[in-house]
Amino acid sequence: MKMREEVKIINRGLEDEMEVWGYQPCLWKRILVAVGAVCSCGLLLLLLYWLPEWGVKSTCTPTSLKDARILLLRTTDEFKQWFGARVHVMLARGRKPFEDPDLQQKAHQANGYQKVHFFSHHSVTYYWNDEMQNFEFYQGLEDVRTTCAQIHSYHSSGLSKSLQDFRRVFFGENEIAVRVPSLFKLLIKEVLNPFYVFQLFSVILWSVESYYYYAAAIVFMSVISIVTSLYTIKKQYVMLHDMVAAHSVLRVSVCRGNKDIEQAMSTELVPGDVIVIPANGMMMPCDAILFHGNCVVNESMLTGESVPVTKTSLPSSGHEAAEIYNMEEHKRHTLFCGTHVIQTRFYAGEVVKAVVVRTGFSTEKGQLVRSILYPKPTDFKLYRDAYLFLLCLVGVAGIGFIYTIVLSIMSKVPAKTIIIESLDIITITVPPALPAAMTAGIVYAQRRLKRVGIFCISPQRINMCGQLNLVCFDKTGTLTEDGLDLWGVQRAHGGSFGPPESEASGEALLNSSFVACMATCHSLTKIDGELSGDPLDLKMFAATGWVLEEPTEEETALHNQLMPTVVRPPKASLTGVDQNSPPARDVSCELGIVHQFPFSSALQRMSVVVRRLGQKHMDAYLKGAPEVVASLCKVHSVPQSFTETLESYTRQGFRVIALAHRQAGVQTLLA
Repeated sequence: MKMREEVKIINRGLEDEMEVWGYQPCLWKRILVAVGAVCSCGLLLLLLYWLPEWGVKSTCTPTSLKDARILLLRTTDEFKQWFGARVHVMLARGRKPFEDPDLQQKAHQANGYQKVHFFSHHSVTYYWNDEMQNFEFYQGLEDVRTTCAQIHSYHSSGLSKSLQDFRRVFFGENEIAVRVPSLFKLLIKEVLNPFYVFQLFSVILWSVESYYYYAAAIVFMSVISIVTSLYTIKKQYVMLHDMVAAHSVLRVSVCRGNKDIEQAMSTELVPGDVIVIPANGMMMPCDAILFHGNCVVNESMLTGESVPVTKTSLPSSGHEAAEIYNMEEHKRHTLFCGTHVIQTRFYAGEVVKAVVVRTGFSTEKGQLVRSILYPKPTDFKLYRDAYLFLLCLVGVAGIGFIYTIVLSIMSKVPAKTIIIESLDIITITVPPALPAAMTAGIVYAQRRLKRVGIFCISPQRINMCGQLNLVCFDKTGTLTEDGLDLWGVQRAHGGSFGPPESEASGEALLNSSFVACMATCHSLTKIDGELSGDPLDLKMFAATGWVLEEPTEEETALHNQLMPTVVRPPKASLTGVDQNSPPARDVSCELGIVHQFPFSSALQRMSVVVRRLGQKHMDAYLKGAPEVVASLCKVHSVPQSFTETLESYTRQGFRVIALAHRQAGVQTLLA
């Protein structure tokens, strides 16, 4: 009785969603395939190599996923790619990485290990889940679906050595290993291309007809193109391997409890480990959640932006702490693999700590490398037209093939001559030198790209690039210059705009809330004594003429986390009072940034909580997109001409930023 094929979905809802079927090897089917391969001189094996679906179905019988030894995978996107995978079995103390292995062991086997079925596909390992009756992959600590507060409570002390070893069984070594294929594997993959197989068939046919010179010329061209292509691809793999491997293995400090800290290699890290970020920074070997202290990070490897980013510790109380941790939503608290921590800030002698959330190919860097190693097939009109053209040529060759056979039989031509002349029609219609010519063009293009530092391990993509006539970038600064200049400021008074002012550093504005917002509402920090941060923040702060002073390591060791960053006017400036500010003779101009809420692209704004030296109350300053800021302010404080004024500036190409201030429940628009 034929068993009905069982199909399941893995990675449901994700970009790499796939359908999966289970199969068992069948002895009699394999014997039939072996006989067919011998009778066809290996052509059957070549056909099954090109068509993985036929290769699995012709040698295996359907079975349930739980009992499967061979899996057939098919992507659910428009390309419908087929893949085959072999199921392996390992012994482990438990079936899931985030459960207590001792409890799992007692529940299943008192003395011994449990069998866990798994398979690997595109550098990702999938494990069998008895509850789901399906395969799943473990991404990292996010699989536990823990809240921010629970990360502080349950995951801040680190893992024991035994628990770390148990989790490593499932997550493997923490490394992004780019395997460089051997020349033999690359040669087989290149030579088994249908074009080259057809070329080999043509050369054999021409040799039978004594066309030795033409056959030798085609063979020479093909060998040169194959060798050149193999050399280029091999070199690109080596360069990618060296780029990924750089700084990927280093020694880290791992917490084995609240107090115990030991040195270990970064390859030993697993999700749940707690690592110590040194004061002088480090190259991150994994994705980790910062839960104690602050960091300044260079994320140019991932984002392309060379501007340092400030990372703050994960909230442990309040509304945000009750949210489920999500890497995308909490990325301002996440240190990503491959990014460079430039410096850290800690208080009262405490060290900066982070809990590992993802390792290996599950990290952001790992997913980026996977997209390079396993690119999606192209669906460009160029390729569709090329295949359609070849299909037309094959159709013409088929008609000529049949016509030649019929005509030769009617003329009583010998059978050998009929076969050779009929096959000649096919080799003439479809140019056998086409793959060699295409390879030569691609190799030449690769060399030109290499001169400008562009590398590619999928050369077929180069043809696609030749069809592009428009390239879109997500933001200015990618191709344009990074520099910004402050044109001017326009303040709001009593629900109406004042005249534009070219400078913000005048004495009349020194004590104004407007300048205080410009001087404090930013994410600037000092690196080696130099201010660093977003170019817009740098230009706005420089326009005030103020000075930023950060607490030193000695000061942070003696104070708590409320030891603020202080901004103040230069000492040479005189204390002036703005006409809108209440008169106060002893009001200090020094402002302490007590807390910072970094810029959020989703919210389109950032804010800070500030305390002026000598005063007891706090002030909140907000900066962001004008429409968003205006929607958060009291209606009477927004000028009636706000929309018209904003449009007049944006139409002239200006980048407009709005500022707002709130004190003791009073919220007004500043500009």
